[in-house]
Amino acid sequence: MKEKEEPAIDNKELILALEDLEKEKGLDKNYVLDSIETALVTAYKRNFDSLENVKVVMDRKTGATHVYSVKQVVEKVENPKTQITLKDAQKINPDLNLEDTVDIEIVPRNFGRIAAQTAKQVIIQKLREAEREIVYNEFNDRKGEIVSGIIQKADKNIVVMDLGKLEGVMPTKEQIPTEHYRVNDKIKGYVLDVEKGQKGAPQVIVSRSHPDFVRKLLEFEIPEIYEGVIEIKSVSRDPGYRSKVAVYSPDPNIDPVGSCVGQKGVRIQNVINELNGEKIDVIEWNEDPSIYIAASLLPAQVLAVDVKPEENFAQVIVPDNQLSLAIGKSGQNARLAAKLTNWKIDIKSESQFRNMLMEKQEQENKQEDNEEDKAE
Repeated sequence: MKEKEEPAIDNKELILALEDLEKEKGLDKNYVLDSIETALVTAYKRNFDSLENVKVVMDRKTGATHVYSVKQVVEKVENPKTQITLKDAQKINPDLNLEDTVDIEIVPRNFGRIAAQTAKQVIIQKLREAEREIVYNEFNDRKGEIVSGIIQKADKNIVVMDLGKLEGVMPTKEQIPTEHYRVNDKIKGYVLDVEKGQKGAPQVIVSRSHPDFVRKLLEFEIPEIYEGVIEIKSVSRDPGYRSKVAVYSPDPNIDPVGSCVGQKGVRIQNVINELNGEKIDVIEWNEDPSIYIAASLLPAQVLAVDVKPEENFAQVIVPDNQLSLAIGKSGQNARLAAKLTNWKIDIKSESQFRNMLMEKQEQENKQEDNEEDKAE
């Protein structure tokens, strides 16, 4: 039943403040009011009677806060906190029937103070959430871009960067193994992903080892790539040691490799410097796989390429003195060429290939002799 009459809590100023926040921060007024109502139910149960079913409604225009005890209409009351007889219920609303529910307004003593404190806490919380969401969306839109930051923490497992509005995290696998990171150093990184971390705070996953970091650095340094005059068709990378980049221009008057390398190598040198000396091979993409695969093995010279498109396999022949260069230290050059072209590549020296042909010829001759012997 309705307790001692007290005026509903007037929160007109709260409504005006929420309307301002909606305009300035994009914080939806009704969403905040819904959250305040939910929080006020919890606050009521904590401060008054947790056994009572209550509902809190805030007027969307005036901010007046109304607290209701929600009771079920029954024939015989067993729990007066949650039930009401049909006779008493129909005094409030004659149309009520058994099993219906009725909202009975109550004004708990000192609830205005509790409501004000709760509303303030909810607004602060929702503002933080909204700001985090804005920052999350902002950085989520920057996936695939390069960001700069100051290193705050650096150990063998993780590097933490200050990106201004939030933190950037570079796990071990996204670090360049040949680099050493120090606190207060300013570095660049590639935005790999944006995650919602603990307590909803967004966290940017940054990479310096990703092949697209090289792609973006080249785009930044070389206007023709940024403008789309030159295309980067593929990038393969052994972070810290070597990268291969395949470039192409549909304009026959443009030398894509020369444009990327620049006069005296000045353009590509800026990228190499950013990667602390990582070598970069820029090669011209070609739709003919034989020409493309041969170019991908630079700096090694190639004598011949035999492709089997149905197997995506290429047999490459190089001069004897070029074999170790073509394969590279620990197979690096061949491995990067295979990644770049997306072809399986088998490299043989000229001597190896000749020996292989001779062995094959000998086997065929033996087979022919055996067949002749059988025939006799």
